[in-house]
Amino acid sequence: MLVTQLTHRRAVLIMICAAMLWSTAGVLTRHLDQARGFEVTFWRSVFAAFFVAVALIFQRQHKAAATVIAIGKLGLLSGLMWSMMFCCFMLALTMTTVANTLIVMSISPLLTALLSWLILHQRIAPRTWLAILLALIGMIAMFARSTAHINNTQLIGMFIALGVPLAASINVIAIKKAGHGVDLIPAVLLGGVFSAVMMLPFALPLQASVHDIVILATLGFFQLGFPCMLMVSASRSLSAPEISLLALLEVLLGPLWAWVGANEVPSQETIFGGALVLVALMVNELAALRHASKIHRNAHRA
Repeated sequence: MLVTQLTHRRAVLIMICAAMLWSTAGVLTRHLDQARGFEVTFWRSVFAAFFVAVALIFQRQHKAAATVIAIGKLGLLSGLMWSMMFCCFMLALTMTTVANTLIVMSISPLLTALLSWLILHQRIAPRTWLAILLALIGMIAMFARSTAHINNTQLIGMFIALGVPLAASINVIAIKKAGHGVDLIPAVLLGGVFSAVMMLPFALPLQASVHDIVILATLGFFQLGFPCMLMVSASRSLSAPEISLLALLEVLLGPLWAWVGANEVPSQETIFGGALVLVALMVNELAALRHASKIHRNAHRA
């Protein structure tokens, strides 16, 4: 089944919306009463899978099941990578700090660029390499204090957290390799199902209150399912490194929402590092838009 390709500008805006929605996880989980750890991942995955399933049925109607079956091997790989991201993130948070986990996650653009070069044979523009370097420096600056005292358990947690950027990078490559002829939004559904099945044994006994279920449903619908669908749609018109760089907005905006919604005041390092990340993203995307506009003008003249 053929899928529609967006303009570059619209794809960037959609990817920004996805990252903004992803970034609400921290502030929303701060308001949970009883649900913790594995149970949060379980319920979030269940509701994400439910949201994507309903969206597919609404969009495809009687062809929804066929759409899931049609994703093929790359779609199955994408689903496994989604589930790996969902699970590794939660496991890492049970063993190390949020800041340490986010530092590890920030290497995703670098891994994606390398895999894109090796597997897709895609030329990476010098400006993108520079943006990746600046973003990495900014991320390290944001969370430098949290790495001062790391014990063995936290080191293991950071090692597990490596699964998030690794899976994210492989997932982006799988989506790009599938091309425009295969709709990989159903892979998000599979990711939620796989993650929920893997987390259920560790989540028992389930203790979430009605209040928690409402928050977890919000997380599943609007912080996970919907933005992941947006990311798949935007990826058709963005390069692999661009997708990973824009996804860093999740880490940049997370502390901001925690400040507004949970009164967690960011440090000077966080503000400085966040500004550096933002500058790197803006410069890269403005240069990409200028390049795309130049190509369009030349094509129009021809």
